[in-house]
Order: sequence, then structure tokens, then C-alpha cells
Amino acid sequence: MADATGFDLKGSAPGRYEHYVAPLMAPFVTALVEAVDLYPGATVLDLACGTGFAARAAAAQAGPAGRVAGADVNQGMLEIAVARHPRLYPDIEFTAAPADDLPYPDATFDAVICQQGAQFFPDLDAALTETARVTRPGGRFAATVWARLDDSPYFIAQQRALEQFDGREAAESFRAAFAAADRLAAALDRAGFHSTTRRDLTYAIDLPPLEDYVAGHLSAIPWGQSLVDSGGEEALARAADTVRAHLPGSTTTFPFTATLVTAIR
Repeated sequence: MADATGFDLKGSAPGRYEHYVAPLMAPFVTALVEAVDLYPGATVLDLACGTGFAARAAAAQAGPAGRVAGADVNQGMLEIAVARHPRLYPDIEFTAAPADDLPYPDATFDAVICQQGAQFFPDLDAALTETARVTRPGGRFAATVWARLDDSPYFIAQQRALEQFDGREAAESFRAAFAAADRLAAALDRAGFHSTTRRDLTYAIDLPPLEDYVAGHLSAIPWGQSLVDSGGEEALARAADTVRAHLPGSTTTFPFTATLVTAIR
């Protein structure tokens, strides 16, 4: 299924996403799942589940009596999610579906979580209206979106590389993925959620050695794929060199900030 969100990964990129993006996501996934206060037997939807980072964490909390579903429009991401499901928890039902047309009955889920996906929904209001429909009254919603680009030196370096090698349009598309918390909170209110809260989470994340990691991470996100499409692997390698040049060479530990938005149905 084509990805209507703009976060489209093709070919072997979903596998690289699972490998290279995991270090960035791990602490935020933990905070996301904790925010919905899961319990044994809970029913949970991981919306825009990608390769299943949050779904797996939720399944560990819901336990054998729980039910976890994951929905995403990108079939390649779902194939990795299915392959990586450890089968130690309740079976996770992964389904290809857009956020604004979910294949679940009304009031199905005790909680809905969304890890770094809401900023890419083409129609945020429609997606959250549909999310409200499948969430039971009193159910919890939580999502993370990246905070201001300027709060994350690693992402600033990526943007500078995109500006240099893929032009202003690609760099602007990259910047647009940040600071979506205001839009998300307002859309939740319009969709019928209440008690909306938001707070910034900052973690110092120790990345793998940058000589290999930067190019691998770029190749696992749409903006890096755009570089390859326009200039080949050489363009990706030059962009990775530029990213590293804009980062201090004395450390691989960098702050990353996301906004956690929560609400009640």
C-alpha cells in the first residue's frame, strides 16, 4: 500500500529503519507506553506502528490476556514488524490501514499510542476523529512528536546536509516534521478527547560509532532515500560526511527532545 503520509520507505529501507532508528526511539517508546498506564488484559492500538517498536513494548505490559494491534500504511514496515514480533506476548495483529480509515469496531481499545507518526498524517483531524471512534470512553491516548528542530543537534546537522545536497524543498520537508505538538493537541480537542496535556522529554542518547551510523540512519529515512534517488549512493555518502562535520567529534552522545501529548476519550 502506498504511504499517503509522506513517510514512505521502499525496498530494504524498512529493515534499516528497524536497525538504525531503534537507538533514537527506545527511551521515548518507554515513556509513551508508561503514559497510558497499561495493565494486564488491556487492549491497545499502536497507530502508525512502523516496524512495531511501541507495539512490542505495549504487548509486554498488556500480558497474555491483552490484545495489541498495530496499523500502518507502509507494507514494508509491517513485514518487518511481523518478522520481529517475539511471540512471547499476546499475538500482535498488524494491519495495513491509514489512520483515517481504521478497520476496527467502535470503542475497541483501552489505549491508543502513536510514536512519531502523527506529524505525517495528511489529514490530522480525520485521523484523530477516527482514533476517537475506536477508543472506548475513558480510554487513554498518547503520542510523541519531535520537538523544535533546534533542540536536537543531530537533526540540525541532518538538515544542513539536506540543504547542501538535496535542496531547499527537501530541507523544508524535513523541518516540517518537527514541532507538531500544537497542531496535535488542538486536533485532539476537536476530535472529542479531553484533559489534553503535553510535556517535553529530553534524553541524552548514546549513538553507535558515527562513521557507520550516520549513513545507515540517513538511508533508513525518506529524506536520505531522496538523496539516493537524486544523486546516488555517492550523494548519500557526502551527506553523511557533512552531518558528521557539523557534530563534535569528541562524543557520540547527543540530546534529543520530543513532546509527549496525552488525552482521555
